[in-house]
Amino acid sequence: MTVTTAPAPLTTDELSALVRSIADQPDLWRPIVRFTQAERWWTRLEGPEGVDVWLLSWLPAQGTEPHDHGRSNAAFTVVAGTLTELRPDAAGDLVATPFDAGRTRTVDVGQIHDVVNVGHEPAVSIHAYSPPLEQMTYYRRGEHGLVPSRTVETTEPEE
Repeated sequence: MTVTTAPAPLTTDELSALVRSIADQPDLWRPIVRFTQAERWWTRLEGPEGVDVWLLSWLPAQGTEPHDHGRSNAAFTVVAGTLTELRPDAAGDLVATPFDAGRTRTVDVGQIHDVVNVGHEPAVSIHAYSPPLEQMTYYRRGEHGLVPSRTVETTEPEE
């Protein structure tokens, strides 16, 4: 009998190195970038076993809502434009940090964040998740900070 095991999940540092490596090869992703008015656009890129890699585009005002990535570590790097990440502080207020092209951010398991293009120009980013996304929990503002509003089973960057 042969038993196969899934590869060990990558750390956030390893995911960060992976998205930067892909970003440094624009011939792999630049020709396939698309922008859509209705919602953010995304497509899967080739990545190592046990890792989901996604290319996302963001028109002005497009974004996510506060969420975590379930059991997955994550990293993203901005390859064009500027994205703003919002993370809750100790009081539950969302604190904005802009990320220009070339900057990378990691997201640990269970960490809540929100990403939005608040600028006037389109943006493009590359995201990696390990283990691959299976679940995301979304949050809303409650009386004492962010509270879970729904959890979805997913294999995409956002439903």
